[in-house]
Amino acid sequence: MKQLIRDRQLFVRRIFLMCYDMFAVFVASMFALVMRFDLNFYSVPAEYLNEVWRTLPYMMVITLIIFWALRLYSSLWSYAGALEMMYVVSACILDAIAVAALILVRNLGDMFPVPRSFYILYGLFLLVLIMGCRYSYRGLRVIRNMRRDGVYRRNVLVIGAGEAGNQLIKEINNSRYVRKKVVGVIDDDKTKIGNYIHGAKVVGDRSCIRDKVLELHVHEIIIAMPSASPKQMKGILDICKETGCELKRLPGIYQLVNGEVGISKLKDVDVNDLLGREPVTVNLESIMGYVSGKIIMVTGGGGSIGSELCRQIAGHKPKQLIILDIYENTTYDIQNELKVKFPDLDLVVLIGSVRNTNRMNWIFETYHPEIIYHAAAHKHVPLMEESPNEAIKNNVLGTWKIVQAADRYHVKRFVMISTDKAVNPTNIMGASKRICEMIIQTYNKRSETEYVAVRFGNVLGSNGSVIPLFKKQIERGGPVTVTDPNIVRYFMTIPEAVSLVLQAGAYAKGGEIFVLDMGEPVKILDLARNLILLSGHKPDEDIQIVFTGLRPGEKLYEEMLMDEEGLQDTENNLIHIGKPIELDEEKFLNQLEKLKEYVVTEPSDIREWVKEIVPTYQPKEE
Repeated sequence: MKQLIRDRQLFVRRIFLMCYDMFAVFVASMFALVMRFDLNFYSVPAEYLNEVWRTLPYMMVITLIIFWALRLYSSLWSYAGALEMMYVVSACILDAIAVAALILVRNLGDMFPVPRSFYILYGLFLLVLIMGCRYSYRGLRVIRNMRRDGVYRRNVLVIGAGEAGNQLIKEINNSRYVRKKVVGVIDDDKTKIGNYIHGAKVVGDRSCIRDKVLELHVHEIIIAMPSASPKQMKGILDICKETGCELKRLPGIYQLVNGEVGISKLKDVDVNDLLGREPVTVNLESIMGYVSGKIIMVTGGGGSIGSELCRQIAGHKPKQLIILDIYENTTYDIQNELKVKFPDLDLVVLIGSVRNTNRMNWIFETYHPEIIYHAAAHKHVPLMEESPNEAIKNNVLGTWKIVQAADRYHVKRFVMISTDKAVNPTNIMGASKRICEMIIQTYNKRSETEYVAVRFGNVLGSNGSVIPLFKKQIERGGPVTVTDPNIVRYFMTIPEAVSLVLQAGAYAKGGEIFVLDMGEPVKILDLARNLILLSGHKPDEDIQIVFTGLRPGEKLYEEMLMDEEGLQDTENNLIHIGKPIELDEEKFLNQLEKLKEYVVTEPSDIREWVKEIVPTYQPKEE
């Protein structure tokens, strides 16, 4: 029914335009004659007037044919732009030429059946009338949209007077669904200041943002700079967030094409924009040859890092991809996703614990993996502080068992996911990961398998990370909880983390700890304030921030490297290698054996045992 109504409306609109165009031909021809004779109708010779009257029906038919051929009856004039204007101009020029030819052909014996100026004046008047009709429709629509409900709902300040800003302002003005008014534009190009874009004035550069927000009563700021670098974006955001306005960012065209954002929806400013550094880029095509044709196993394949590893690996034609995880729900999700995206992939999904020796042996005997990415681990610091024995059982013993299996079944390469919390740890999770690094480095010297570890900081958007927590708290209306006003953390995105892991797998020679240069650490308090602002609220007014104190095992800052490790550069200047620290391997292995036997008794003093193995472990006093 709705389609029938729309078709009828379209038909009526076309008939109206055709009738108007015939009327325009009549008016333009009359005005052309009258204009030739000084706007005095009675001065027009009868023979000229009669000729135009006789030719008028043919002129109307020719006009309709030309206009139809040039799609003047199928364009959406409410969104008319430069292309539609070109069609109108072309149609009127062709029509004037066709009319001239028609009149001259009809009067072969008469050189001047009408004044020569008639043809030019007719074309000009027709152009004015046709264009006036089409574009007045658009103008009236803009005015109607702007004045809907009698008021503008939100005043918008656009940052960026380039092509993206131009298209954005045009869309806001034209759309019946967008209840916004662009009250000003900001651009650092001095030559643009004072000019207008679709009625919106370029009012100054970024230094004027705060003043213009107050002066123009701005409610919302839209950043129309899709190609801006993270550093540039951070500089603008640092200014904008002080205004208290809601912030949005126009996505790039590639994001629209790829379906990452909807074309009718502006993209909320991503917290990734606040990192203030360029993302780590790795040419995976050049390094992923070692994956092709290989049997790959990912432990913890249902987790945030593990699942992204599976996605990246699946796209590079492994012989077989084995996903191992103890949690069935997330594993089921990644299984279904990969089946849809990669129907030809030889995918094996297994449920099991890396702590189960018999299960691991069966898997290795059955599938013979060649490369292992070990992402299975308990990682939540406060929870592990409450259950330290489980941290040791899963992280240490689980890693040890699968490392032994990799050695026993001659796995070519073993890549373990570590953390910055392993450096001078103050919590049991970090200490357990440090022991895992020591296992990796010890077995690398005793095995044909190439063992490496990859160490990075907090991962934005991963399960259990601070960003999803803050977002949920903001959605509930607050408060947002921050442990300490001075706490800082290194952050990276999931794609960056996975790129690092994959590059480590390609560059591994055995025994390395790969470390990412993550730029400057970010204050968690700033992160919380920014997220509140980006959600359209004001910190401490709309949404309260509450300090809860450091949690058990938590420290104010994290480190990426121990003093003893030093740094070695790689081909990627953002990725470095920490040198292995010398240790007594026999003593360490004896300590592991005793730890394995002791931890199953559920002791209350496991931290003291761990401290013997990891001298840098300094648990905080209760």
